[in-house]
Parts: sequence; C-alpha cells; structure tokens
Amino acid sequence: MTIKVGDRVPDGTLTEFFETEANGCSLGPNAFQVADLVKGKTIALFAVPGAFTPTCSAKHLPGYVEQAAALKAKGVDEIWCVSVNDAFVMGAWGREQHTEGKVRMLADGAAHWTRALGLELDLDARGMGIRSQRYSALLKDGVVTQLNVEAPGKFEVSDAGTMLSQL
Repeated sequence: MTIKVGDRVPDGTLTEFFETEANGCSLGPNAFQVADLVKGKTIALFAVPGAFTPTCSAKHLPGYVEQAAALKAKGVDEIWCVSVNDAFVMGAWGREQHTEGKVRMLADGAAHWTRALGLELDLDARGMGIRSQRYSALLKDGVVTQLNVEAPGKFEVSDAGTMLSQL
C-alpha cells in the first residue's frame, strides 16, 4: 500500500554521514529514527532513484539546494534528500553538491523505509536493484500534507519550485 496525504509516515531508520563530530554525532554514518526526526517539525522531503544519477544530480538536488532559504522562509524546518544508497555515497554526493546546512542527505541503504512507504521502484533490469520512486512530500509532525509522485522517467512535479508553490 502506498502512503497518501493524511497518513503518518512509518517509523524507520535512515542514516546520515557526518564529516565532523558534532552535537553528539560521531564522524561517519549516524543512524536516526524517522519518528524522532519528524516530531514537531515541517519537513520538505524529496526522494531520488539514485545518488550521482543524471537528473538527480543536474536538476533535482540542485533545485532544493538553490531554494533552501526560500523553503525555510515559508516554514520548512528541514529539507531531506532520501535515496536507496549507503550513507557514504550520500555523504560524498552531498559534498559534491554543496548541501551542508541546506539539505540533509539521508540514506535508506536497504530500502526498508522506502518499501514501508510503498514507493519502491524495481530497477533490477538496469542493474540497480530496488530503488525509490522520484517524489516529494511535505511532512508536518510526521503527517503527509503534500505528496508529488513522478510518473516513470519524469521530472515534473517533485521539484523544489513545485514544493515552494505548495507551501
């Protein structure tokens, strides 16, 4: 079953790579519970099929980096980029895309959370295994208030501009 507007996101574990030790987080991958991360916050979340892939690197992630201040000015507490990659890959991609202080690069390495959302994408035929569909969502205290799932191969409704217009 796919998550929909009005649903609470399932709990799960996402990991984030830290370049430096800070705020009780050690250098390297740190695991976080989704339920704790969303509590009392407004989150602009977008998910991509893969780090370093063409559309994701050229358009999707850069749009959210560029619009970070505008999204936060409209009440967004955090912006998350979620992908079925490991925290090391997400950390490297974040460094390359200059996301620090703007977008949290969260890894769902085994696609457990993505599957719980019902938004997995089978790219096995392309040698990529199970990935995430391309989508964006606005979460308020863990409840989905907007959900924009892309049609296969498209990038039309999950971009930062659409999210900004929905706030």
